[in-house]
Amino acid sequence: MAPAAFSYPGHGPNAGIGVAICHGFTGSPLSVLPWAEYLASQGHAVSVPLLPGHGTDWRDLARHRWQDWYGAFEAAYLDLAAGTRSCFVAGLSMGGTIALRAAARHRVAGVAVVNPGLSFYDRRVRYIGVLKHLQRTTVPLREAESTAAPTQDGDYSLTPLHAVHQLRKLFTATLRELPAVEAPTLVFKSDTDAVVPPSSLDLLRKRLGSRELSVVRLPGSGHVATRDVDAPVIFAQSARFFLEHAVPSTAPPTVQSAVQSTVPAGPEQVRSTEHP
Repeated sequence: MAPAAFSYPGHGPNAGIGVAICHGFTGSPLSVLPWAEYLASQGHAVSVPLLPGHGTDWRDLARHRWQDWYGAFEAAYLDLAAGTRSCFVAGLSMGGTIALRAAARHRVAGVAVVNPGLSFYDRRVRYIGVLKHLQRTTVPLREAESTAAPTQDGDYSLTPLHAVHQLRKLFTATLRELPAVEAPTLVFKSDTDAVVPPSSLDLLRKRLGSRELSVVRLPGSGHVATRDVDAPVIFAQSARFFLEHAVPSTAPPTVQSAVQSTVPAGPEQVRSTEHP
């Protein structure tokens, strides 16, 4: 199957609930397709755009800025939101970062992200602005024993350092805007993730503006958890989250911005739940 955008108009009573999903860095909608198809099967309206520079090859990726990636997702979200009474944002890895930034800039109904990236394992990335002029590409970061079903996302046998620099800029820009995220937020975090370090979740906890943050552990999955053994947990719990926070079909549109759970817990006013 070739990488391509995915969309579904919705059906039945859940057709008014939209979910815009963003794939990750060097990935494509194929990485989140099982999630999108599950939500579509539940009747939700779903949109998964193919980000610029993705689904082709690494040379194409090197020609784009992070604003191009974010802009493509924002456009997909706005289009979906225009036709639904409640619209959520979701994403995997860098897609989670982009979803969080969209939530900071728009009154989304909620956020559901899987292993969102906000930091790097490799400390050399702090010098990426200089390194990209000395070295054009590097080998991609891969998990040694991933159990996720593989996808054919294009030729990303090399990673352009220009794109890594853009990724770092995206992380920095999103971190600045996290306090503006007020929507309920659901995070799925793999116990074993060789791509996104635990510090990303720590940063999210510290800076997120929402008073409702739920964290679900994924004990059996690696980074691409949407195609791994814990995927059914992601599908079921995110679907329940969307139903819980969507505006009822009988409610007027003006109620959407007010339908948020604001139950604080703990000194950080964050409610964290752990999936055993």
